[in-house]
Amino acid sequence: EVVTLLDYGAGNVRSVRNAIRHLGFQIKDVQTPADILNAGRLIFPGVGAFAPAMDVLNKTGMAEALCAYIEKDRPFLGICLGLQLLFESSTENGPVTGLGLIPGVVGKFDASNGFRVPHIGWDALQIAEDSEILDEVGNRHVYFVHSYRAMPSEENKEWISSTCDYGDTFIASVRKGNVHAVQFHPEKSGDVGLSVLRRFLLPKSIPAKNPTEGRASKLAKRVIACLDVRANDNGDLVVTKGDQYDVRENTEENEVRNLGKPVDLAGQYYLDGADEVSFLNITGFRDFPLGDLPMLQVLRYTSENVFVPLTVGGGIRDFTDSNGRYYSSLEVASEYFRSGADKISIGSDAVYAAEEYLRTKVKTGKSSIEQISRVYGNQAVVVSIDPRRVYLSSPNDLEFKAIKLSNPGPNGEEYAWYQCTVSGGREGRPIGANELAKAVEELGAGEILLNCIDCDGQGKGFDIDLIKLISDAVSIPVIASSGAGAAEHFSEVFKKTSASAALAAGIFHRKEVPIGSVKEHLWKDGIEVRI
Repeated sequence: EVVTLLDYGAGNVRSVRNAIRHLGFQIKDVQTPADILNAGRLIFPGVGAFAPAMDVLNKTGMAEALCAYIEKDRPFLGICLGLQLLFESSTENGPVTGLGLIPGVVGKFDASNGFRVPHIGWDALQIAEDSEILDEVGNRHVYFVHSYRAMPSEENKEWISSTCDYGDTFIASVRKGNVHAVQFHPEKSGDVGLSVLRRFLLPKSIPAKNPTEGRASKLAKRVIACLDVRANDNGDLVVTKGDQYDVRENTEENEVRNLGKPVDLAGQYYLDGADEVSFLNITGFRDFPLGDLPMLQVLRYTSENVFVPLTVGGGIRDFTDSNGRYYSSLEVASEYFRSGADKISIGSDAVYAAEEYLRTKVKTGKSSIEQISRVYGNQAVVVSIDPRRVYLSSPNDLEFKAIKLSNPGPNGEEYAWYQCTVSGGREGRPIGANELAKAVEELGAGEILLNCIDCDGQGKGFDIDLIKLISDAVSIPVIASSGAGAAEHFSEVFKKTSASAALAAGIFHRKEVPIGSVKEHLWKDGIEVRI
């Protein structure tokens, strides 16, 4: 069986390819408009921004072919932007005219009522009758990642097959005859998502079975498994876990701590119920031409069997390889996306960009955050902050935002500011975490991964003061990281702060606290999670 895929080269389409192959189908890529018109079944995964996608479709003659194909009621599945482009227009860097098949304008979520934008994570659907491909979703969460959405109206209501509530009620999927499109990502929604793809690809062959009943009612808090990956002294990629950022064993050989091969471990975390898997590349791979980076292999293999979002961080910056070839951070990021990453995370580079921006008040458009978010959308750019506590006896000791601590410092200090560091925590910079977070949000970051060097590897809980400070300072989602040692620490961070997600590495690797028991604990504590 063959399915036709329209991939115009923006973002991570590898996951969709892997999901289609996983379901036993072969893929034919669209090269010309005729390939669209001749397709038996067509999947259009849209990733990135509305305007560049429309440009490509118009310039190649694909837009016209798509409209003709859909108007003939041929089997079609649009994903994410592949749904939005069916509407009349979008306000994203616009107005920009869309394909105009469905009445309505795609607009940005309203962040003013306390909802974080982008809408990132696992959310619940309100499914209409005869939505067909959603028949097995039941009451379970699916994965969304977007800042723009289409709204229901009198004019388009005949198209709507499901909605989702996030500040407003927006359109989560449409269906008319054989034409389907979904705003969420079925290729990133685990088994539930695969069931949606299977029902589109094999509509006749599946007996309608009752879905496993879930209990999804709203956006879930995410539990993320992080793998710190580096090359050991033999050159193999291994997963390690540092203790305050030191990854060597305290033994004679002082070797790199090895905690299993990254691909196997990521696969295990997916089966254990991780909502997302995050790879942190903690080796400088300067000696490789870009295409041979070992981390890209890890992503390619992982995305074959892991159908939840993958983030990769470390080394996303301009660099010159050993042959003297120069790569921009945008080229590096593009290669990661093509290899299966959904988001990339930027560390030291973001600190320098924020310092520059705060000094000049000018967005040059040249920083890696700006470049990557412009092409791939801000939801694809995570900024990873590595702050260290600097204790103060009074809050007015300096220009950076200091806070009163819940627990006083080693010499009874009642206040602290959080100094950002670069180079894996080795160098402190003249900027605070609060100032950095606000600056990178303005530059185009869509999410913040908030570490804390003081808590790293301690297992005593997240730094609640820090997470509260930063999640209150920005309106993009914040991921709490560093310090998890028990399931209770996850419910504490979700109850006391507005973090959207919490991440752990060491406790999951060492199997001290399985992901499943964290989820169970959160559920019993009344916190929405994806079970």
